[in-house]
Parts: sequence; structure tokens; C-alpha cells
Amino acid sequence: LGRDLLSRVIFGTRTSLIMTLCLVAVIFVIGTFLGVIAGYFGGVVENKNVCEDVDDDLKAAVLEAVKKADEKMEKLRVAIAIAGMLGPNLVNAVISIAAVSWTKYARLARSMVLKVKKSLYIEAAIVNGTKTWKILLVHILPNMVTQMVVTAAADIGTMMLELASLSFLGFGATAPTPEGRTYMAKAPWLMIYPGIAIVICVVVFNMLGDSIRDVLDPRQDQ
Repeated sequence: LGRDLLSRVIFGTRTSLIMTLCLVAVIFVIGTFLGVIAGYFGGVVENKNVCEDVDDDLKAAVLEAVKKADEKMEKLRVAIAIAGMLGPNLVNAVISIAAVSWTKYARLARSMVLKVKKSLYIEAAIVNGTKTWKILLVHILPNMVTQMVVTAAADIGTMMLELASLSFLGFGATAPTPEGRTYMAKAPWLMIYPGIAIVICVVVFNMLGDSIRDVLDPRQDQ
């Protein structure tokens, strides 16, 4: 059509970056919130010995289901099915990928809460009558947010690739958003140059994730 490909790649980059950051933010917030709730309040039930056997069986079943959903299912296929039901656009693509990606953050947050809440200062805060919300916000979250942020930064590249995969299959970007799948056979450069741009962005964000990890948690390299 005689359009400038470089301009379209640059313009499309804005859409890809915005939707990828939104996706990472959604799974970060949802996964961290549910993981913190499961990790902290699950332990409270255990300490009170309320229906201990039933509670243990229920938690084991729930955790096993989450683990299977996160590791054994092919998440992209599930995301494609959800996107197919919701309809092809970028917002629905973000929703579909978020629906199968939040479990990673929930499991990580839960494991970190279980570790942190065994600390003496947490027990001291509980004995002193500190409110639960204050314990979570002041004592637990600051001690786990670094690892969660590092994980989120490292996942930006992966989430960008998953969004690009849905767009390539027709479940993401739709006209008039720049997208070249329709013309791949007639004009392959419409896919090659945006693909190169995606590769560069993914590499940059992976390096950014490593740099953030080195700055926020230098002990990992020791």
C-alpha cells in the first residue's frame, strides 16, 4: 500500500509496550494479593487448629490444582481458548493471558509469606496486638516486594512474546492497529521487521530484569 514500514513499527511499539505493561501489572497485583492472603491466613487457620485435617486436605487439593494449571497445562492453548470466547482484540488478549499467568505470582508470594511470617518480629507484632492489615503492609510486603518486582520485570519480555503470539493467530491486534499477518505471503518484510523489533524489546527487558535484580537483591549473586 506504499506505507512507511518504519513509522508503523514505531507506532505499533507503543501499543505493544502499553498492553504488555498492563498485563504484567494485572498478574502482579492479582497473583501477589491472592498469594499473600493464602500464605498468611492459611497459617492462622492452622495455628487455631480449626478443622485441621479438613483444612490441610482442602489446601493440598487447591495447591495441586494451581500447580497443574501453572505447570502441566499448555497455557498458551488455554489463553487461545479464552481469547476465542471473548473475541479478538488486545484487551481480551490481556485478559486471557492474565487468566493463566497469575498462578506463578500467587505461588511465589505464598511461599515468601510462609517464610517471612515465621520471623520473630512478626510474632512480636501479633503478641503486641498489631492489626492484621498493618502487619501485612508494614512487616510482610516490604520484605517480599523486591523479589516480586524482579520477577515482574523479568516477565515483561515473556508476556510481550505471548501477546505477539495471540496477535499472530488473530486473537490480538485488529485493524486499524498495525498488524501484518494477513500479508505475510505477499510481503514478508511486514513480519520480519516488526519481529526484529520484538526481539530487541524482549532482550532489552530481560537485561533490565537482570539489572533490577542486581540492584535490589545483590545477595543472589553471592
